[in-house]
Amino acid sequence: MITFEIDTEYIELIKLLKVTRVAESGAMAKILVENGEVTRNGEPEFRKRAKITKGEIITALGQSIKVSAF
Repeated sequence: MITFEIDTEYIELIKLLKVTRVAESGAMAKILVENGEVTRNGEPEFRKRAKITKGEIITALGQSIKVSAF
């Protein structure tokens, strides 16, 4: 599991996928979300700019990202 720390209130979903290198590019991140390949706390997430906050777990391409506070 990847742990990603944020020092802001939230991070947008596609930005999180890019910065953690789960997605190689912004375009790839958008496609993953559009195709329903991303889950947020176990539920499919289809909003590319969903605001991800601390304590949430995002899963895509077999990798999980836990968002925590900085």
